[in-house]
Amino acid sequence: MFEKTIKALKRRGYEAVAVATKEEAKALVLAEAETAASVGWGGSETLKEIGAKDALMNSGKKICDHEMKMDLFLLSANALTEDGIIVNIDGRGNRVAASICGPKRTVYVVGKNKLVAGGVLEAIARAKKFASPPNCKRLNKRTPCATLGVCADCDSEDRICRVTAIFDRSPRGMPTKVILVDENLGY
Repeated sequence: MFEKTIKALKRRGYEAVAVATKEEAKALVLAEAETAASVGWGGSETLKEIGAKDALMNSGKKICDHEMKMDLFLLSANALTEDGIIVNIDGRGNRVAASICGPKRTVYVVGKNKLVAGGVLEAIARAKKFASPPNCKRLNKRTPCATLGVCADCDSEDRICRVTAIFDRSPRGMPTKVILVDENLGY
Protein backbone atom coordinates (compact mmCIF):
# COMPACT_ATOMS: atom_id res chain seq x y z
CA MET A 1 0.00 0.00 0.00
CA PHE A 2 2.77 2.46 0.87
CA GLU A 3 5.38 1.46 -1.73
CA LYS A 4 5.16 4.70 -3.73
CA THR A 5 5.34 6.87 -0.61
CA ILE A 6 8.21 4.90 0.93
CA LYS A 7 10.24 5.31 -2.28
CA ALA A 8 9.41 9.03 -2.41
CA LEU A 9 10.39 9.57 1.23
CA LYS A 10 13.71 7.78 0.71
CA ARG A 11 14.36 9.86 -2.42
CA ARG A 12 13.76 12.97 -0.26
CA GLY A 13 16.37 11.90 2.31
CA TYR A 14 14.22 10.23 4.95
CA GLU A 15 14.54 6.80 6.43
CA ALA A 16 11.14 5.26 5.81
CA VAL A 17 9.43 2.06 6.84
CA ALA A 18 5.88 0.75 6.68
CA VAL A 19 4.26 -1.38 9.35
CA ALA A 20 0.84 -3.01 9.56
CA THR A 21 -0.11 -2.22 13.15
CA LYS A 22 0.23 0.36 15.88
CA GLU A 23 1.92 -2.28 18.03
CA GLU A 24 4.68 -2.61 15.43
CA ALA A 25 4.99 1.18 15.29
CA LYS A 26 5.25 1.37 19.07
CA ALA A 27 8.03 -1.27 19.08
CA LEU A 28 9.99 0.76 16.50
CA VAL A 29 9.56 3.99 18.47
CA LEU A 30 10.70 2.34 21.70
CA ALA A 31 13.71 0.84 19.90
CA GLU A 32 14.62 4.32 18.63
CA ALA A 33 14.36 5.67 22.19
CA GLU A 34 16.54 2.98 23.79
CA THR A 35 19.81 4.87 23.33
CA ALA A 36 18.36 8.38 23.70
CA ALA A 37 19.06 10.12 27.01
CA SER A 38 16.30 12.65 26.33
CA VAL A 39 13.15 12.33 24.26
CA GLY A 40 11.06 15.22 22.98
CA TRP A 41 7.35 14.99 22.61
CA GLY A 42 5.43 16.79 19.85
CA GLY A 43 2.01 16.62 21.53
CA SER A 44 0.96 13.85 19.18
CA GLU A 45 -2.36 12.05 19.58
CA THR A 46 -0.97 9.38 17.24
CA LEU A 47 1.87 8.60 19.64
CA LYS A 48 -0.60 8.47 22.53
CA GLU A 49 -2.82 6.06 20.57
CA ILE A 50 -0.01 3.62 19.87
CA GLY A 51 0.98 3.64 23.57
CA ALA A 52 4.44 5.15 23.03
CA LYS A 53 3.93 8.13 25.33
CA ASP A 54 2.89 6.03 28.34
CA ALA A 55 5.67 3.50 27.72
CA LEU A 56 8.29 6.23 27.56
CA MET A 57 6.92 8.03 30.62
CA ASN A 58 7.13 4.76 32.56
CA SER A 59 10.65 3.98 31.29
CA GLY A 60 12.37 6.64 33.35
CA LYS A 61 13.58 8.51 30.25
CA LYS A 62 13.81 12.27 30.45
CA ILE A 63 10.82 13.52 28.44
CA CYS A 64 11.24 17.05 27.09
CA ASP A 65 8.26 19.22 26.34
CA HIS A 66 8.59 22.54 24.52
CA GLU A 67 12.38 22.25 24.30
CA MET A 68 14.65 22.28 21.30
CA LYS A 69 17.70 20.30 22.40
CA MET A 70 17.13 16.59 22.81
CA ASP A 71 18.44 13.30 21.50
CA LEU A 72 15.17 12.17 19.92
CA PHE A 73 12.06 14.10 18.92
CA LEU A 74 8.83 12.17 18.34
CA LEU A 75 5.81 13.50 16.49
CA SER A 76 3.32 12.83 13.75
CA ALA A 77 2.34 14.73 10.63
CA ASN A 78 -0.92 16.49 9.97
CA ALA A 79 -0.62 15.27 6.39
CA LEU A 80 1.77 13.40 4.12
CA THR A 81 1.56 13.47 0.34
CA GLU A 82 2.02 10.25 -1.59
CA ASP A 83 5.10 11.83 -3.13
CA GLY A 84 6.73 12.30 0.29
CA ILE A 85 6.04 15.88 1.37
CA ILE A 86 5.22 16.31 5.08
CA VAL A 87 2.88 19.10 6.22
CA ASN A 88 2.41 20.22 9.82
CA ILE A 89 0.38 23.13 11.17
CA ASP A 90 1.05 24.52 14.63
CA GLY A 91 -0.23 27.22 16.94
CA ARG A 92 2.95 28.33 18.73
CA GLY A 93 5.46 26.90 16.29
CA ASN A 94 7.33 24.93 18.96
CA ARG A 95 6.41 21.53 17.51
CA VAL A 96 7.35 22.40 13.95
CA ALA A 97 10.48 24.24 15.12
CA ALA A 98 11.73 21.14 16.94
CA SER A 99 11.12 19.06 13.83
CA ILE A 100 13.27 21.44 11.80
CA CYS A 101 16.30 21.88 14.07
CA GLY A 102 17.53 21.07 17.55
CA PRO A 103 17.15 17.35 18.13
CA LYS A 104 19.82 14.87 17.14
CA ARG A 105 17.17 12.65 15.51
CA THR A 106 13.47 12.90 14.61
CA VAL A 107 10.88 10.15 14.15
CA TYR A 108 7.41 10.66 12.67
CA VAL A 109 4.64 8.08 13.15
CA VAL A 110 1.98 8.57 10.49
CA GLY A 111 -1.30 6.68 10.16
CA LYS A 112 -2.75 5.90 6.74
CA ASN A 113 -5.55 8.42 7.30
CA LYS A 114 -3.01 11.24 6.95
CA LEU A 115 -1.85 10.22 3.48
CA VAL A 116 -3.16 12.37 0.61
CA ALA A 117 -2.96 11.57 -3.09
CA GLY A 118 -2.62 15.18 -4.19
CA GLY A 119 0.04 17.75 -3.48
CA VAL A 120 0.79 20.33 -0.82
CA LEU A 121 -2.50 22.23 -1.14
CA GLU A 122 -4.46 19.02 -0.51
CA ALA A 123 -2.19 18.27 2.46
CA ILE A 124 -2.80 21.71 3.98
CA ALA A 125 -6.55 21.32 3.40
CA ARG A 126 -6.45 17.91 5.11
CA ALA A 127 -4.65 19.40 8.12
CA LYS A 128 -7.18 22.21 8.47
CA LYS A 129 -10.21 20.03 7.83
CA PHE A 130 -9.34 16.91 9.84
CA ALA A 131 -6.63 17.86 12.36
CA SER A 132 -7.33 21.41 13.49
CA PRO A 133 -11.00 21.10 14.56
CA PRO A 134 -10.51 18.12 16.92
CA ASN A 135 -7.26 19.60 18.24
CA CYS A 136 -8.99 22.92 19.00
CA LYS A 137 -11.77 21.06 20.75
CA ARG A 138 -9.30 18.90 22.74
CA LEU A 139 -7.34 22.01 23.77
CA ASN A 140 -10.51 23.94 24.74
CA LYS A 141 -9.84 26.68 22.20
CA ARG A 142 -12.54 29.22 21.49
CA THR A 143 -12.57 28.91 17.72
CA PRO A 144 -15.33 28.33 15.19
CA CYS A 145 -13.81 24.96 14.24
CA ALA A 146 -13.89 23.75 17.86
CA THR A 147 -17.62 24.51 17.95
CA LEU A 148 -18.65 23.66 14.39
CA GLY A 149 -16.17 20.84 13.72
CA VAL A 150 -15.05 22.41 10.44
CA CYS A 151 -12.41 24.98 9.58
CA ALA A 152 -13.75 28.51 9.18
CA ASP A 153 -10.37 30.14 8.39
CA CYS A 154 -10.99 32.27 11.46
CA ASP A 155 -9.27 35.27 12.99
CA SER A 156 -9.72 33.97 16.53
CA GLU A 157 -6.99 34.70 19.05
CA ASP A 158 -7.19 30.97 19.96
CA ARG A 159 -6.53 29.90 16.36
CA ILE A 160 -4.02 27.01 16.15
CA CYS A 161 -3.44 27.33 12.39
CA ARG A 162 -0.65 29.88 12.72
CA VAL A 163 2.56 28.23 11.51
CA THR A 164 2.67 25.85 8.56
CA ALA A 165 5.79 23.81 7.87
CA ILE A 166 6.19 22.06 4.54
CA PHE A 167 9.01 19.52 4.43
CA ASP A 168 10.12 19.02 0.88
CA ARG A 169 13.18 17.11 2.10
CA SER A 170 14.57 15.82 5.37
CA PRO A 171 16.30 18.69 7.22
CA ARG A 172 20.05 18.69 6.54
CA GLY A 173 22.14 17.24 9.34
CA MET A 174 19.21 15.79 11.28
CA PRO A 175 18.45 12.12 10.59
CA THR A 176 14.70 11.73 10.23
CA LYS A 177 12.66 8.54 10.08
CA VAL A 178 9.04 8.18 8.98
CA ILE A 179 7.06 5.17 10.19
CA LEU A 180 3.93 4.67 8.08
CA VAL A 181 1.23 2.64 9.82
CA ASP A 182 -1.54 0.80 7.96
CA GLU A 183 -4.11 1.99 10.51
CA ASN A 184 -5.99 5.23 11.08
CA LEU A 185 -4.21 7.07 13.87
CA GLY A 186 -4.60 10.54 15.34
CA TYR A 187 -6.23 13.42 13.57
